[in-house]
Amino acid sequence: MADELDLLRAADPAPADGPHFGDGPLDHTAERHLARLLHEPRPVHRARPRLAWGLAAAAAVVATTLTLLLGGSAGTPALAAPRPLTVRAHSAAVPLAQVARLAAVAASDGSPALRQGTHVQSWSLGMSDDRPPLTLPEERVVRWRADGSHTEVMVATDPSHPGRPVLTDEGLVEDGRVLSRRTFPPMWGDGPPLSTPPHDPAKLRAYLLDLIHGDTLTTSELLDATQELLDNWTLGARESAALAELLADAKGLRPAGQVTDRLGRTGQAYVYDEGGAGGRRMLILDPATGVVLGLETTFARDDPEYGVHAGDVMDYSAWMR
Repeated sequence: MADELDLLRAADPAPADGPHFGDGPLDHTAERHLARLLHEPRPVHRARPRLAWGLAAAAAVVATTLTLLLGGSAGTPALAAPRPLTVRAHSAAVPLAQVARLAAVAASDGSPALRQGTHVQSWSLGMSDDRPPLTLPEERVVRWRADGSHTEVMVATDPSHPGRPVLTDEGLVEDGRVLSRRTFPPMWGDGPPLSTPPHDPAKLRAYLLDLIHGDTLTTSELLDATQELLDNWTLGARESAALAELLADAKGLRPAGQVTDRLGRTGQAYVYDEGGAGGRRMLILDPATGVVLGLETTFARDDPEYGVHAGDVMDYSAWMR
């Protein structure tokens, strides 16, 4: 009996170096979910956590951290916080139904193909009752191998060169400071996000519902699911066409006109207002192929309690192939 008790005392069911459940930093997806839980309103009324510092103070922290990580001319950081994207004045707005039709034509030869993994540049403003966690402008490349293993490299991006990628497809740093470099053992799954997303619109809808563990797919939930999907997969032409068809059927997602994203790419902006205290979300698509280029959330109105103003950026993601 004593020997068995000694064995139990020595057991460590969650070793720090274990492949799962070990203590460590949250990945990008977990950080984004945590941020949403902290600051996004829900249908049921509940007290929202207070933004301990105003956006100006948060921006100052971002600026200071960027100075330490990236430096700058005469010690001045290149950017404190991102500015919201703006739609070009008097630019033509392309209906989503037209984008879906063009995407279907572009996908007729099935090229490019679906690829597991992602290449994304992102930023978000964290909220907390205490000191708010701030996510630096960062670029993340996830590449999967044939044996089911994958690597993830994350670097702090250089905001003075917003259109220049800082990572190659092989995960080599061209510019910026490495935040983390991790290799994961082989893993497989029969459900999202590990399972392969389908290119049939009806099946893709079911896949996205499973991905976000939802019962319905409102426009807000569809945008959430799109972000989750693109944080795990680089869509092929057929999957992009199927997603464009789902987006074309979404209620309240209205065309706004042409926009240049943070990587210098030209796309069409589609805006959705969450309503109430929610944010304003801007989805950016390539109108010829239906490829999702980016998604940005801004505050829809001033909120003195949080120290934020209408138009301030809450978060953004820009996906690359």
